[in-house]
Amino acid sequence: MQIEVINFDGKAVGNVELADSIFGLDPRADILHRVVTWQRANSRAGTHAVKTVSDVEGSGKKAFKQKKTGNARQGEKYNVHMRGGGVVHGPVVRDHSIDLPKKIRALGLKMALSSKVKDGALVVIDSEKLANAKTGAFAKQLKKLGWDSALFVGADALDENFKKSAANIAKIDALPTIGLNVLDILNHDKLVLTADAVKAVEARLA
Repeated sequence: MQIEVINFDGKAVGNVELADSIFGLDPRADILHRVVTWQRANSRAGTHAVKTVSDVEGSGKKAFKQKKTGNARQGEKYNVHMRGGGVVHGPVVRDHSIDLPKKIRALGLKMALSSKVKDGALVVIDSEKLANAKTGAFAKQLKKLGWDSALFVGADALDENFKKSAANIAKIDALPTIGLNVLDILNHDKLVLTADAVKAVEARLA
């Protein structure tokens, strides 16, 4: 399939051919769900933890005498139901990551790209290079184009002026092709690829 290539002024400057095997698939919610779940699980640190009874430091002395205090009998001051005691069934340090076959990961990325094409939310620009690093001017240009939420994808390395201009604009993110992933694609309304990024994506997923 062919798609129009535009510049930052919104003017057409040519066309580019998109591979149907990458950009023309029918998206499957189950595949996308599996990939997103895999990404989110792998991004969890798993460093949260609480102290159990055995972890709480302090004297092992009996809280108060066994009888004639008017209180229920207690053997330890650090039981889970005591003030300052341990926590029962709390989180522990663990690895949340899960396995997912490479073929499913690649298929999920293809389907995420195809879903943007199907929704008319894929845009191809000739280049992401900017003459100056000015956030205000770039934000005005995006507003003119109607791009409130967009993920920009360059080929290998993004233009420095572009990265600085886009860094502080909400809902605008930029990635090189190697960092392209399903979660970021689905989290933005528009997916904006440079002409070089299209070739790099096709080479990566071929």
